Amino acid sequence: MKIKRKIEIAVISDVHLGTYGCHAKQLLTYLNSITPKKLILNGDIIDVWQFSKRYFPKSHLKVIKKIMDMAADGVEIIYITGNHDEMLRKFSGTSIGNISIVDKLVLELHGKKAWFFHGDVFDVSIQNAKWLAKLGGYGYDLLTLLNRGVNWYLEKRGKERYSLSKKVKNGVKGAVKYIDDYEKTISDLAIENGYDYVICGHIHQPKMEYIENKYGKTVYLNSGDWVENFTALEYQFKRWKIYNYSNDKLAPFYPDEEFEDKEIKDLIAAITIVEQQKKKS
Repeated sequence: MKIKRKIEIAVISDVHLGTYGCHAKQLLTYLNSITPKKLILNGDIIDVWQFSKRYFPKSHLKVIKKIMDMAADGVEIIYITGNHDEMLRKFSGTSIGNISIVDKLVLELHGKKAWFFHGDVFDVSIQNAKWLAKLGGYGYDLLTLLNRGVNWYLEKRGKERYSLSKKVKNGVKGAVKYIDDYEKTISDLAIENGYDYVICGHIHQPKMEYIENKYGKTVYLNSGDWVENFTALEYQFKRWKIYNYSNDKLAPFYPDEEFEDKEIKDLIAAITIVEQQKKKS
């Protein structure tokens, strides 16, 4: 019997269901490994911009079903709208059972304020030329489709996966500056408004960084994506961590100080799961 990790909050974003770049099977494995009190879907979960009736495989449908099942089992599902699923913004403020749709969210976590939003409202390229952003989205989708073929070949050869889009982003000064400006703008606003944490997505760059300026400090968190990074954010034991599917697999999220209180049989079972995953990878 598999042990599911109990966490307070899980945050995923930029899944892009309905596109060739989406890695739904890996996401489904992750969702099956956790039992969160809250699951925050921080935008671009379903890609309406590039949606096609010809491509919506079973694995993508299974992700939607899994989220619905989690809601039925008592998990609070909060869907924060993004730019690729912006059509849902007309339903903002709507709640159905344990599922709610919002444009932004503020939570108090153990006396600290956390500000959640997707992040596209701070993207100048989208605000000024949406048609160009959509065109760029198609180009990105083609690049990720090509990348899947490259990674299939690399994995057959026993080599590490390679991200073409990440290589392009890191190699273009304009892209690096865009990401830096995005992170700085969001962090400055969070500090100005007194938020201890600011949690976003959109740019597909997982990150957790302590930011400080002359007006105060905040922790900037980005949940990354399930197209190239396979990452999520998790909050448990009063702290955040970036979960990376490729590196963490099903590694348990235990705080050091609580190891002594954990029953030995649970620890042995957890270690066994991790070891089994290491042998498979």
